[in-house]
Amino acid sequence: MELEKEVLLPMTIFIKKVLLGTCTGISIVDSTPLRVCRNQRILIHKTFEGLAERGKCSMGWFFGFKLHLIINDKGEILNFMFTPENVDDREPLKQGKFLENIKGRLCADKGYIGQALFGNLFLNDIQLVTKVKNNMKNSLMSIADKIQLRKRALIETINDELKNIAQIEHSRHRSFSNFIANSLSAIAAYCCFEKKPAIDVNFVNDRQLSIF
Repeated sequence: MELEKEVLLPMTIFIKKVLLGTCTGISIVDSTPLRVCRNQRILIHKTFEGLAERGKCSMGWFFGFKLHLIINDKGEILNFMFTPENVDDREPLKQGKFLENIKGRLCADKGYIGQALFGNLFLNDIQLVTKVKNNMKNSLMSIADKIQLRKRALIETINDELKNIAQIEHSRHRSFSNFIANSLSAIAAYCCFEKKPAIDVNFVNDRQLSIF
């Protein structure tokens, strides 16, 4: 436990420089909650006092952090970031380091909709592809973009493997460094999986995109 603090920086560099995948032009971004305690213990939780925050996701209220992921169509992690739960999902996309080496289409859910964000990403050769909300005017979208949005659930499968196989989420942390070490270890373990969930993408001769 004491030695974990000494390997955090080398492990981070190893993951960033060696284990992360390469952008293929089709990327998916999403965030997933990392709960650090049960909701009944939020008021008496001390380990992450002043660090973790309370927030709400599709599964309800929770106390903890968010893991922001960018993956490619091969199921490889391209980049990741940890934030308190109350940070907006779009904030990491406003930072150049998080989108380093990301080009082409970036598929996301409705929580990433933002005209200013879309414009800033477009200037950096990134096309943000999302569905529109019910109160928004519909816009023309290519068949390829619609098909890619259907395959966005790939990142949900990766989040599930990180939590249920790599054990990135649990409530037994006794320090923040222990939380980071456990999270980095889970990400490194996933990157070493021989078989990852992926999308079968083929570029045909007429330069049209087909996804199966």
